[in-house]
Amino acid sequence: MQYLLLMCCDETAEPRPEDDCRVPGPGADALAVWVGETEARGVRLLSGARLVLGAEAKTVRDRRGELLVTDGPFAETKDLVAGFEVIECTGLDEAVEVASRHPSARTGKIEVRRVFNDEVG
Repeated sequence: MQYLLLMCCDETAEPRPEDDCRVPGPGADALAVWVGETEARGVRLLSGARLVLGAEAKTVRDRRGELLVTDGPFAETKDLVAGFEVIECTGLDEAVEVASRHPSARTGKIEVRRVFNDEVG
C-alpha cells in the first residue's frame, strides 16, 4: 500500500540547525539516515520533496464558474505543509512507524494518509 507523509511545521519558527533538512549539516544528515533506514527495512520511497514557503503559494477555488485565487495557503493554523514523502509499505502501522522516525517529527508533525487506490478496499 502507498502512503503520503505530509510534513507540517510552523513556518514562523526558525528551525534549529540540527533539525534543518534544507541545508547541508546535521539536519540533512539525519534525513539521509532516515532514508537509509527506511529503505533497509524494505519500505520503498516513491517520491518526496521539500516545499517553498507558504507565502509563495496561491489557493485556487472554482465557485460556480467563478475563479477565486488568493495569496498563500488556505489554513486556519500556523502549521503548514513543508514537504512530503510517498512510501510503499505493508500497512498503516508500518507507515506510522516510518513517519515517527522522520526528522520532521521532532520539530513539527507528520500526517499519514493512505493513497486511494481502486484495487485496495
